[in-house]
Amino acid sequence: MAIARQVLCVCAFLSLPHAGAEPIRYSVAEEAESGSLVGKLAEDAGLTPAQLSARRARLVSDDGRQHFRLDRASGRLVVAGRLDREELCGQAASCMLPFELLLAEPLQFFRVEVALEDINDHSPLFRDDRVSLKIPETSEPGSRFPLEVAHDLDIGRNGIQAYSISPENEYFSISYESHSEDDTSLELVLEKSLDREEQAEMSFSVIAEDGGSPPRSGTTQVKIVILDVNDNAPVFTKERYIGQVLENMPEGSLVLTVLATDQDAGANGDISYQLSQAVGQSDSAFVIDPKTGEIKLTKPLDFEDSEHHELRVRATDGGGLSAICKVLVQVVDVNDNAPELVVSSFSSPLPENTVPGTVVALFSVRDRDSGANGKISCALEDQLLFSLRPAYKNYYELVTVSALDREETAQYVLSVTAADAGSPPLTTTQTFTVDVSDVNDNAPVFNQTSYTMYVRENNVPTVFVGAVSAADADVGLNAKVTYSLAPAQAAERPRCSCISVNSENGHVFVLRPLDYEHLRQTEVTVVASDAGSPPLRANVTVRLVVLDENDNAPLVLYPGQESGAASSELVPVSAEAGYLITKVVAVDADSGQNSWLSYHLLRATEPGLFTVAVQSGEVRLRRPVTDRDSVKQKLVVLVRDNGQPPLSATAALSALLLKDFSDVRLPHSSAATEEQDGSLTTYLIISLVFVSLLFLISAAVFVARKVCRRKELQAGHVLYGADNLQSGLADAAAAGTLPRAYCYEISLTTGSGNSEFKFLKPILPSLPPQHCATGQGPEEGQDFPCVPVSTEDMAPDNPGTLSARQFNALSFD
Repeated sequence: MAIARQVLCVCAFLSLPHAGAEPIRYSVAEEAESGSLVGKLAEDAGLTPAQLSARRARLVSDDGRQHFRLDRASGRLVVAGRLDREELCGQAASCMLPFELLLAEPLQFFRVEVALEDINDHSPLFRDDRVSLKIPETSEPGSRFPLEVAHDLDIGRNGIQAYSISPENEYFSISYESHSEDDTSLELVLEKSLDREEQAEMSFSVIAEDGGSPPRSGTTQVKIVILDVNDNAPVFTKERYIGQVLENMPEGSLVLTVLATDQDAGANGDISYQLSQAVGQSDSAFVIDPKTGEIKLTKPLDFEDSEHHELRVRATDGGGLSAICKVLVQVVDVNDNAPELVVSSFSSPLPENTVPGTVVALFSVRDRDSGANGKISCALEDQLLFSLRPAYKNYYELVTVSALDREETAQYVLSVTAADAGSPPLTTTQTFTVDVSDVNDNAPVFNQTSYTMYVRENNVPTVFVGAVSAADADVGLNAKVTYSLAPAQAAERPRCSCISVNSENGHVFVLRPLDYEHLRQTEVTVVASDAGSPPLRANVTVRLVVLDENDNAPLVLYPGQESGAASSELVPVSAEAGYLITKVVAVDADSGQNSWLSYHLLRATEPGLFTVAVQSGEVRLRRPVTDRDSVKQKLVVLVRDNGQPPLSATAALSALLLKDFSDVRLPHSSAATEEQDGSLTTYLIISLVFVSLLFLISAAVFVARKVCRRKELQAGHVLYGADNLQSGLADAAAAGTLPRAYCYEISLTTGSGNSEFKFLKPILPSLPPQHCATGQGPEEGQDFPCVPVSTEDMAPDNPGTLSARQFNALSFD
């Protein structure tokens, strides 16, 4: 777009016949500040500042760069930015910046040229800051040595005008010729012969100056090196060099440095070094640097092999002249060998019951050094259970000093340090890892001192009720715990056989259903045994508490609920509301809330006539008796416990409403109630006494009946007793005094002083004699001794008993 615009402007300019042919020229110095005045362009173009604004005046250049700016308000041309002549025009003799002043409405062009004048803003500059020249000392005076000329970006008078030497010297001068800007030369001219031995080198500065005001200059440093000839031999700084080296110095270590000098220079003064071996010694352990004279080791030295080495070094310059010196290398002994620790025996693991003084390890120590460097001492790091003791010469024993406990520390890491007496001392550390094996020295320990477990009654068989747990501090089989129930001691009550414990995990089970009313709690002892040899044990008490369930219905004690007709309570028709008729008494075999009883009126002939106290079971009148009420009233009282689900029982009552008691007014005070309660308790006691007497009478009748039945036994019975009865009755059976055999059961009284016994009723009295001979009873497989007894052997007053003679013939064990 910019190029097209410029072409269009040029074409328009050429088409204007009235455009000026001569350009408007100005000049300005380079590096002028921005805004500096170049010229009054509007005035020189014959325009006013108002016309510049009205005709939209602007500056147009061929390259599109705006080096100048037009101030429309004043019509002046000023510098727009930094102007560098060397950047814009380089080394050109003149630097012209052309552009056009473009006016619109009507279109008009004015050519403007601004000459950029050079100022002395650049100093002369040499290509190299330092120049080194080597000149033989045999050079003739008048010899010329070229130098690089300096360059100055400025032109004309601001360019380079002259060269000079500083400081001036009697040996050299400067020659400068300039035929044109591209044809210049700069040379050093030798004015006097050189002598290297008098002065080997010299330095001076060559200065280039321009013609600016003030003038600028550039400098390069010139170093003249005077070349010599070989007229001097090398000379060592010492005739004999002595060095010391440690025997443990590694390969490549510097031993010492020899130095030889030569007054000549250049190749004639270049010295090289070589080793010359002394007679009878090897130089393979040393090497010398031919340039620097440094003697280094090619391998480590050994003080024990050789305490010193003697060498010869030759120094040769470039002209073939040489010199020889002696070198003595002394080997210094150092403590370079650490002690060695050799283990002869080592025992691990150790049982924790190892006795003190047991040898754990036997080892020896040695050091290849000699003297103090080979003297060794051994030490054991802080240990309370182990120690070191010397055995024989350089042998040591590692022993125990106290009992070990695996449960406290299962592994010991013992560090034995062997140190020599060198300076600094060298040490060697040997580590012994001692494992402690377990012995069964810890009994199992329960996690509780006792256990209490709970189970509901009527439980299912083998129900899980809890677990016991014991831990053993040992390991392996010594820590494997099994559980069992301890057998009951002879002095203790037999323990309940309803509890079982799992031998592996300690789970406790109840084997059969329990009844809270028969067993409320029991205790067993659980034994935890480990698998050690011998095994160790621990006991713990497990208390099993049976929780009650509502499995018992209430039992009505009063009134009695026998099959006969219930007794009737007499109630006067004149009784008022609240009159106590009777009290229902009931009990529940359960406990807790399962035994809490409540009483409720279930049925009644006249439901509105009676009321029952919920807590006490007292039956009272709810209202007075009326003529419409039936004389005989029947009531059913429901007794219910508080279990879940509740169980209940019923009590049937009857009451008679009697008019004969119409004048009786019974008090309803608390004292009357207490008197009635006391009467009821008396009745209960009397009832219990009556039942006990009835039981005793029944027992007496039963005994009397048994005695009477004994008298009715028929003659001819067979005794049923011990085997020794057969031998006592065998004679009677053989004599044939008993017409037939009978079998009798003998009942002996325990602890009887006169060996009383009685005969019960005969078993199979019509049994044939041959049955008794075989000894078989009436049922197959039943064996018992049968002995024939004759009627003569019976007592004369009682045919069912033995006579005194026959009884004395018997023997009992």
